[in-house]
Amino acid sequence: MHWFYLAGAIGFEIVATSALKAAAGFTRPLPSFVVILGYVAAFYCLSVALRVIPMGIAYAIWSGIGIVVISLVGSLVYRQRLDGAALLGIALILAGTVVINLFSGARH
Repeated sequence: MHWFYLAGAIGFEIVATSALKAAAGFTRPLPSFVVILGYVAAFYCLSVALRVIPMGIAYAIWSGIGIVVISLVGSLVYRQRLDGAALLGIALILAGTVVINLFSGARH
């Protein structure tokens, strides 16, 4: 069940971060509301997940998946270009997240 909360934290954080650009420095009310609500929900879910999942592991997974998905959102929605170095870095982050999930005994 705690992994479900971690997934929720990741999802809410992705929504909030995606809306952050649309909020335009908190000058647009609806996207600003989505940002605030999304981050509150993300941190609540993360706090529940941290009852069981070690903090370093949870944060590594949360930030790793978040970076990859936000990079895709930036590219697809906001037409932000990623160069080869950025793509390599993102691939390494994703690889690290996979290694943690598949091979680390610290995640239990």
